[in-house]
Formats: sequence, structure tokens, C-alpha cells
Amino acid sequence: MNPITSREFESLFRPGVRAFHLEMRDVYRVEQEDVPFQRWIQGLPDDYSWREEWLSFVRAVTSAGTVIQRVRIVTEPHSDYVRWERELDPQNAKAGEDIRYLPRAQASDITLPAEDCWLFDDDQLVLSLFKPDGRSGGYATEDDPQLVAQYRAVRDEVWARAIPYAEYHPAG
Repeated sequence: MNPITSREFESLFRPGVRAFHLEMRDVYRVEQEDVPFQRWIQGLPDDYSWREEWLSFVRAVTSAGTVIQRVRIVTEPHSDYVRWERELDPQNAKAGEDIRYLPRAQASDITLPAEDCWLFDDDQLVLSLFKPDGRSGGYATEDDPQLVAQYRAVRDEVWARAIPYAEYHPAG
């Protein structure tokens, strides 16, 4: 595993690349989301300015030909965090992401890997790292061919089963 910088991570989003993001946690503790999430919990409005950097990046790379796909494997009923993410999905979709959901119960026969990831095309695996307290720990590339093959197989399986966010109606 080789840690990479945010700049190195962003450089992987090249024209013609399929960037697949697998998310398997029901709660994330991203520092820049702390205040907006707490405001949402309290029912307070949000101007979403804190999201503009990511959304601008997505618009730029998808306009240049990068395909961004995201699958969230989620527990039903949803955590507050996942309910909040679902409210943010239209912004991501409008920027160019294809977001899908797979209820955890419908993925029970898939041997899911240990870490969230980004898989660029079929061969560039980037793991999303987390600190013990759940905070983001950055990214690391992984070159182990067996691990890359496992993530590629999981990507193909979950993508085939996942439901587009606009069509997904959670149970519970």
C-alpha cells in the first residue's frame, strides 16, 4: 500500500477513465461535513457552499470524459448519515456522477472487501483509508494483483445489482 496525496488522487480522473467508487459504511466522519451534517440534524438550512469544490471537480472531469460511478452499500433502515447523503445525491448527479444504492441485505452473498475504494478502469486501485476514530485517513494505491482482481469482481457484481438513486426506495 502506497499513500498518495489529494493532488495525486485527483490526477487519476483522466478523460476516458471509468472511476468507480465503492462506499460501504453507514456513517462517515468527514471533518468538512461535521457542521453541515449537524445543521441538517437540527433542521437548519444549508447553502451547500462547502460542497462546491468537489462538485466543480466532478463537473470538470466528467465534461472532459471521465465516467464517475458510485455505489453505496447501505443498511436499511438508513442511518441519519445515509438519509442526509440521499438528500445530497441530486447535486452529485447533476454534476455528473452516476450514484446507485445496494441494500446490504441484497449484497449478503458478495464477499465484500475490507475497505472502501476507488477503482480506475480495471487496474488502478485506490483504497480510502480511515483513522481509528472514523475520520478520513486519505488514500493509498494498492498494486497487489489479487486484491485488484477482488475489487474488480466486487465492482462488477455490485454495479449490476445496485439501484439508481432516483429509483431507489429504501425499506424501513
